[in-house]
Amino acid sequence: MKACGWKALSQKEVESIHEATLAILEKTGVMVGYAPALEAFKKAGARVEGDRVYLSRQLVEEKLKEAPKEFTLYARNPEKNITIGGDNYITAPGYGAPFVTDWKNKKRVACYADYENFAKLAGASKYLSMTGGVLVEPVDIPEEIRHAKMHYACIKYSDKCFMGSSCGAKKAQDSIKMAQILLGPEHNLQEKPALISLINTISPLVIDERQLGGLMEYAKAGQACIVASLAMAGATSPASLAGTLAVQNAEILTGIVLAQIVRAGAPVVYGSTSSIAEMKYGSLTIGAPETALIVMATAQMAAFYGIPCRAGGTLADSKCVDAQAGWESMMNILTTMTSGIHFVLHAAGILESYMSMSYEKFIIDDEMLGMVLRIKKGIEVNEEALPLDVVHKVGPAGHYLDQEHTFNTFKTEFWRTGISDRATFDNWRALGELEINEVAHNKCQEILSAYQAPSLDPTIEKQLTAFIESL
Repeated sequence: MKACGWKALSQKEVESIHEATLAILEKTGVMVGYAPALEAFKKAGARVEGDRVYLSRQLVEEKLKEAPKEFTLYARNPEKNITIGGDNYITAPGYGAPFVTDWKNKKRVACYADYENFAKLAGASKYLSMTGGVLVEPVDIPEEIRHAKMHYACIKYSDKCFMGSSCGAKKAQDSIKMAQILLGPEHNLQEKPALISLINTISPLVIDERQLGGLMEYAKAGQACIVASLAMAGATSPASLAGTLAVQNAEILTGIVLAQIVRAGAPVVYGSTSSIAEMKYGSLTIGAPETALIVMATAQMAAFYGIPCRAGGTLADSKCVDAQAGWESMMNILTTMTSGIHFVLHAAGILESYMSMSYEKFIIDDEMLGMVLRIKKGIEVNEEALPLDVVHKVGPAGHYLDQEHTFNTFKTEFWRTGISDRATFDNWRALGELEINEVAHNKCQEILSAYQAPSLDPTIEKQLTAFIESL
């Protein structure tokens, strides 16, 4: 089933934002804080003045044509390869939170044990396509090896694809080396990429050394990059959403153009985490309806360029797992599906405007993902799905509970709940009157206590640990 096609912009408005973006790139430019990137832009014909890069219409449009419309990432388990683009809907957990929230112990600083737990939860999920990247920021691990330890946890506890580090050229190289160790010397990473990495711009109109270094290394090696902007309308971008979209677009296109300069055909994703500033506090809000509008527009801009797109998932400003977290998260995750987003980061666990990962919300969000994926599947209409003989047999005032068609159909037609309670009030009361936080907490503990990691070749594991020790 194709996405329902929610749109925030008309075709003429998309073209207007594109034209405004080209004006920004040609007249205002983007600050590029990395000498090798400045040199690459200059060689490609861009105007470079100090650390400011100005891109012509011709260069932008020429390089955008080189970016692939879709691409595949290769996992160590071939059954878990993923294709980004087309009608695919790829999901990955929350990313980058420095804190952890749980129902029992409230909010605290994240540690490596938390990272391992979230890697297991992602590995166990039926609905998450990837293990993820910086599931949380484990501050108890030294910064110089933190990226490698996180990769190791993803590799050890899941056989899904995982994300590379974007913290500079060196850590990108380390990520690529670990992926090569995992897949073996016979695997051609340049032709069959294994990694996707998040490259964040700094609004307004800046890309720093760490992100550019990572982008260039990944592009050179044929690995995928999400080039994403987090513009805050009213603070780091114009208060008008159209103005924010133009500034966001200029930042993203600069990164995508650079990736194609480094390696024509480098896999890229057009990404957005942009929203508005809560003017009462001057802080980011991601649970606002404007977030959903920007997501819809992001999907349209990416489609205009023929590039896969990324936006956030079950995003919430709420500080705990409550009704606010529920309505914000469902608004955002449903919008990604209906607007045609291809890659959904932060698809499970995020609270507090990206600042915290919640164990209970991870489980609840995973349930939401199942619901959204069922909606995406749509309604199948065929002879079997229109059982006129059964309708005739049951006739008026009958029921379908005892029909063979019902027994054969409901298992595939109806989505089966994981933690959602659909019991009558009396049955719910008889089962202990558990509220959703406690249900999710118990489910989380059950998954973690029973989790069995997929087998990993001991030789590969030894090589990975030796590589980490060498850093």
